[in-house]
Amino acid sequence: MHATGRNLPQLLGDARRWFEDALLATLQEAGEAPVSPTQAGLFAVLDEEGTTVSELARRMGVTRQTAHQAVHALVAAGLLEQVPDPSSGRQRLIRRTAEGERTHREAELVLHRLEGVLAERIGPEVTRALRAALEAPRGSPPALAPREG
Repeated sequence: MHATGRNLPQLLGDARRWFEDALLATLQEAGEAPVSPTQAGLFAVLDEEGTTVSELARRMGVTRQTAHQAVHALVAAGLLEQVPDPSSGRQRLIRRTAEGERTHREAELVLHRLEGVLAERIGPEVTRALRAALEAPRGSPPALAPREG
């Protein structure tokens, strides 16, 4: 039995939310435009040259409609823009505006500082080991055979 009784995906989700909550609170305190966790997640999976809404949805693990709503709100906030996709006459790419780039750089600095706070709280060795474990290649997700009995 594990100390908390929670499985690893639950613990990883809690850790992600710790970073997310601290990031959003810090950015809000700094006077940045408020964004939702979904909108913040969109920034994390956006390519520099731009990404289609369909690809953003796939990377985020959400519906195309959810990704489109997040994009629309960030475009309205002046953080993202839609531009024609040079490889397709029908699609548009979503990319950061100059203000979106500035905000993204600020968020990256905050996340770096938060990693330092985590290291102070759980120890630098544990933080390094956690990073190494999460960066280790895991291979493709397996499809396990059903348990019998």
